Amino acid sequence: CSEVGGRRTLAKAATRRAEASVARARGPLTDPGMRDFVEQLDYIKAVADRAPGFVWRFQTEAGGAADVRVFGEPRYVFNMSVWESVAALHDYAFRSDHRGPLRDRKKWFEKMDRPHSAMWWTPVGVMPTVSDAEQRLDHLRDHGPTPTAFTFGHLFGPDGRPMERTPRLDRECGV
Repeated sequence: CSEVGGRRTLAKAATRRAEASVARARGPLTDPGMRDFVEQLDYIKAVADRAPGFVWRFQTEAGGAADVRVFGEPRYVFNMSVWESVAALHDYAFRSDHRGPLRDRKKWFEKMDRPHSAMWWTPVGVMPTVSDAEQRLDHLRDHGPTPTAFTFGHLFGPDGRPMERTPRLDRECGV
């Protein structure tokens, strides 16, 4: 999207939206209290993989990311993905079967003292690394939402300017 004469116009996207999230598990993933969460992982990953606008998700050779250590914290459960638009990510997160585990997250995860999710723009074809995710989450913690790392509540465009969330903008600009 670009702005011409005060109006946003559709332009060929040269960027995509990356997203990373962490959650502090109440116990090891092998703990019986985590079983319901762990049993849903493969299904929820498949829902993401089939979601409109999904591009890529980080995974180890074993096919997951839940066992990846971020910030040196053994109980953090990690996820990172790339989407065509913020709207596509939003639809997956809040309008698909992902809603169930999201709604029940307090059963499995503790409240965090840091941002648990960050979004940023990444060039088409560039897949972010775990280090990229850690840096963006740290940036969000240290500076709040900026063009470097932002949230659904405070969006920034690829030009670095704040974007207002409206259904029209979402539709026309792939926010």
